[in-house]
Amino acid sequence: MSSPPDWHLLSVDDVLQATGGSLEGLSQADVTRIRAEIGPNRLPEPQRVSMLLRFAHQFHNILIYTLLAAAGITALLSHYVDTLVILAVVLINAVIGFVQEGKAEQALDAIRHLLAPRAAVIREGARTTVDGEDLVPGDLVLLEAGDKVPADMRLVSAHDLRIQESILTGESIAVDKQEGMITDGASLGDRTNMAFSGTLVVSGQGRGVVVATGATTEIGHISGLIADVQTLTTPLVEQMDRFAKWLTLFIVSVSLVMLGAGSLFSDMGFSALFIAVVAFLVSAIPEGLPAVLTITLAVGVQVMARRKAIVRRLPAIETIGSVSVICTDKTGTLTRNEMSVATVQARYWSYQIADKGYDPSPAPEAFTPAIETEYQQDLTNLALVAALCNDAEVQAQGSTWQVEGDPMEGALKVLAGKIGLDRGELKQDWQRIDAIPFDARHKYMATLVRNGGGVAHILAKGAPEAILDLCQQQSGNGSDEPLDLDYWREQAEQIAAEGQRVLALAWCSADAGKTAIVKEDMQGALVLLGLVGLIDPPRPEAIEAVAECRAAGISIKMITGDHAATASAIASRIGLQYPDAVITGAELEQLSDEELVKRIATTDVFARTTPEHKLRLVTALQSLGQTVAMTGDGVNDAPALKRADVGIAMGLKGSEAAKEASALVLADDNFASIAAAVREGRTVYDNIKKVISWTLPTSAGESATIVLALLLGMSLPITPIQILWVNMITAVTLGIALAFEPTERFTMKRPPRPRDEPILGGELIWHVILVGALFLGGIFGIYLYALDRGYSELLAQAMAMNTLVVMKIFHLFFIRNIYGTSLNWRAVMGTPAVWIAVVVVTMGQFAITYAPFMQAIFATEAIPFIDGVLIVGVGVVLFVLIEMEKQIRLRFFYRQRPQAVARV
Repeated sequence: MSSPPDWHLLSVDDVLQATGGSLEGLSQADVTRIRAEIGPNRLPEPQRVSMLLRFAHQFHNILIYTLLAAAGITALLSHYVDTLVILAVVLINAVIGFVQEGKAEQALDAIRHLLAPRAAVIREGARTTVDGEDLVPGDLVLLEAGDKVPADMRLVSAHDLRIQESILTGESIAVDKQEGMITDGASLGDRTNMAFSGTLVVSGQGRGVVVATGATTEIGHISGLIADVQTLTTPLVEQMDRFAKWLTLFIVSVSLVMLGAGSLFSDMGFSALFIAVVAFLVSAIPEGLPAVLTITLAVGVQVMARRKAIVRRLPAIETIGSVSVICTDKTGTLTRNEMSVATVQARYWSYQIADKGYDPSPAPEAFTPAIETEYQQDLTNLALVAALCNDAEVQAQGSTWQVEGDPMEGALKVLAGKIGLDRGELKQDWQRIDAIPFDARHKYMATLVRNGGGVAHILAKGAPEAILDLCQQQSGNGSDEPLDLDYWREQAEQIAAEGQRVLALAWCSADAGKTAIVKEDMQGALVLLGLVGLIDPPRPEAIEAVAECRAAGISIKMITGDHAATASAIASRIGLQYPDAVITGAELEQLSDEELVKRIATTDVFARTTPEHKLRLVTALQSLGQTVAMTGDGVNDAPALKRADVGIAMGLKGSEAAKEASALVLADDNFASIAAAVREGRTVYDNIKKVISWTLPTSAGESATIVLALLLGMSLPITPIQILWVNMITAVTLGIALAFEPTERFTMKRPPRPRDEPILGGELIWHVILVGALFLGGIFGIYLYALDRGYSELLAQAMAMNTLVVMKIFHLFFIRNIYGTSLNWRAVMGTPAVWIAVVVVTMGQFAITYAPFMQAIFATEAIPFIDGVLIVGVGVVLFVLIEMEKQIRLRFFYRQRPQAVARV
């Protein structure tokens, strides 16, 4: 049996012969035999993962490994409070991941629900209804309006059959179906003699021979793609993995060198030496860092949820901020998934109509240019045809308007209302007597209507070529005149070139007593009133969001199943960089991977694409080192959504399969929310960078103090238990406060960071060296000052410990603004989280320094007031020095790269 993509090339007789079917239907014996060979009409069950293993998988993350290692170290040091806090963070993170993270099996389940539960078939010459799972190739299936297509089938007959295939193709307009053969090379959306499993019959009736069931259907093919697609790790996880490995190797190596060198060359006993090495380990390992990073991500998730973006995988919150390319579907993502009349063209006038949704209220202000009185009657006649040669209804649902029926016919009803026709009066004044339904063979719809005064008309709308064949006259300046065929063909082509679907509207008078119409009644009798161009309009907020993303250095690629002209027109309206450069699915298949990589940089529109095409485009972009986000709402988008670095599904109109394959789900289906998600993602990464830039220099300063004391043969300026106290109280306060930092200015003016940009870059290494040296000088300076004043060693250590904390606080206020000055009112005001953290740390330090029971535990003494002022002064000096260095560095950066001024 041939593969599903070839069935549309065969005649009905050939299909019946290949499948063993007949127009009388299969016998029950044939059905039983075939089902035993190929199995039921359902997608194969994936291998299930137990809930226990799924939960255990949440710990398979470098962040969690680092947390567990930190918990083990603190437990060995008997710092059990720290251990419990870290383990609690690990557990909370695992629970969040277990609840939020979707698996491939969930995506397959979502697709499985799309299959029709019941189907009407002809078997042994009689009509019967069977379970959708019981269908086999060769079955003759009956389709009616409202049915869900139960399997892939080659149509045998079609009468006014229209099927909504947006879940497969992305096209918002229902496809007209017919039973005739079509030429080779037709894309999925152009296979008009096929009906595909999971799609919806909008109108008409038809019969089809089942040619594919279960996994061999188009929708089954997509589920196979989802199962095969490899989910990529995120840049943050990759970077943290590399960073943690190198940091661990460095710390362990230095510790071993210290222990060995101290044993050979130092007079210190092994016990004292070992305590010094432990102090170095405690100071050098940023045990609070992984917990703060996880909390930063979790805070970002909450903020994103308030901005209508639901994060399903925790690291994705950071990844969205690093995307350099957004591959977006058109229908329902950039556009509203609604039809709107954009152009009305008559012989002597033309109007462009602003989109105002489905509200049918009179709206003369929507017309450009303004409606002239001399053309009002012609426009009213056209509106009459639009409203009465129509089967759709426009209904109010609360504060919004919805269309019941074909969206294109709904748009014509809205046009009539905008022109000024009252819906209630039309129903009262005009009665439909007869109709010729739309059919793909004659490509028009006609109605016979009569009003209360006995005036009757035949009204028609349809494809321009079909209506023009029925006309010999046209309406112009209030009277009828001979038809200018060339003019109308040229106008239809111009409107279509704008990506609009073109309909022609015509009418003629009829006898008042006429009760039925036939095609011959219209031949040569119709008077052409004009053309209308319809389009699925772009969301206004999407236009702004695209502009914001482009300003942020993010490239936008439209990947759609729609026609090239329509896609190009929408691309121009929303402001893509290369709207006229279009590659169709057929052209894409002719390109090698190398040719595609070369052309993809200067091509923003990909039309008539299949799921394989979308997947290939995402992969091609990733091969160029791009971090790719893919947005979509249909089942056809699911494989690419899973493959992308960040899959973003639409929450309202999106299929469950798309949602389950995605990392983010937009609750409002608004492309503008993507720009907000990128902004928040960049903020999260900035805050992570701030946490790391705050933690590493302070850890370096602490560890350098221990190393220097060991080299000098001195007592430790800060004891191990004091270091643990400082690390614990500052990590759970000052470090976490950075997770709540707001977005900095010009965040969306900076280019995306490279995917391979290391966490420990040159700038951060310099900052670690500079600040570490200043911390070393401040801590040792105060310690030596105290000893020089004759203070006890306990008091000197207490002063050194408090100096460390004060310097950490001032360093926090510096690091809050890494892309601009910290000397402004906004920076001074801080955030509630910052000031709460400072107050908590200050109270903790007062307690450990002045409370007798705390002094006994941590071996401290009360610090005199004047020395306390001196310690605060050290923090001020630190802030001034590093702020001066930042301003010099930023000005040098501007001078070297003036084009980056607006981005920083």
